[in-house]
Amino acid sequence: MISAALSRRADELATAGVAYVTATVVRAQSPTSVEAGNVALVLGDGTIEGFVGGACAEHSVRAYALQALQGGEPVLLRILPSAEAGAQDAAAEGVAGEDGAVTVQNPCLSDGAIEVFLEPSVPAPRVLVVGETPIAGAVLRIGAELGLDAVGVNGGCLDPRPGDLALVVAAHGRDELDALRRGLESGLPYVGLVASVKRGAGVIDELRGDGVSPELLERIDVPAGIAIGARTPAEIALAILARIVAVRRASAPVRPAVSASAATAVDPICGMVVAAVPGTLSVQDGDETVYFCCEGCRATFEARHEHAVAGD
Repeated sequence: MISAALSRRADELATAGVAYVTATVVRAQSPTSVEAGNVALVLGDGTIEGFVGGACAEHSVRAYALQALQGGEPVLLRILPSAEAGAQDAAAEGVAGEDGAVTVQNPCLSDGAIEVFLEPSVPAPRVLVVGETPIAGAVLRIGAELGLDAVGVNGGCLDPRPGDLALVVAAHGRDELDALRRGLESGLPYVGLVASVKRGAGVIDELRGDGVSPELLERIDVPAGIAIGARTPAEIALAILARIVAVRRASAPVRPAVSASAATAVDPICGMVVAAVPGTLSVQDGDETVYFCCEGCRATFEARHEHAVAGD
């Protein structure tokens, strides 16, 4: 069961829009140092807060938690002293089976087995809405129903962050230019302006006169939304959000930045799968970075390498 302190920490991360994975031990076969019900949070940089096993088990949890964070899908991680035939090959590639489970071999385990449920918590993509008009209000209201984090912002101090999905400017002339420029320059996947064709062309001309490049100006969707003959604020908001959903689904999943790569590596000494991240023990072997689960494996690798060089 998650502790009160860890629960508060999860709430803090969610409020701050930080993605994380909840790792819950659902099965622990003796002898192990962990118990069913133990919980930890895994952050995007690979940091583990809480306890879900010793150092060796943590390597597997970290590796596959980061992959779950990237993919946005939960994973049941089975950590066994020895894996079934073929399971280790799939695990080394970070491939979950059809049942959403991954089985990995952890030679550090002393005959025990652990199963950990990895549940990613990825904040909904933000849709920034500039304006206090009925259309802006409808976008905020309906956007929430679509699983989007639609938030009203001041166009004059717009500050998009990594993972934001869209900008909708529905301000009827107020703070439009600064908001559109910042949205375009930040690389938001969608930038829409609520305006008629004529007024929209005038806004684009002003931005062009201010030095905004033609390539960026071409990205402005004006009039914003899909043409469905919308008239009421709710209908116009529906058309805009339909366009945003299409952009979201057509591109790669828009997620908050994960500073650590989701790549995994196999310890060449013990065969354990580890996260290929800066915090994992490693050595540089020519152009290749070799990762290890512990100092012992790294020392063994270096000793073998030195012996091979000496033999040459």
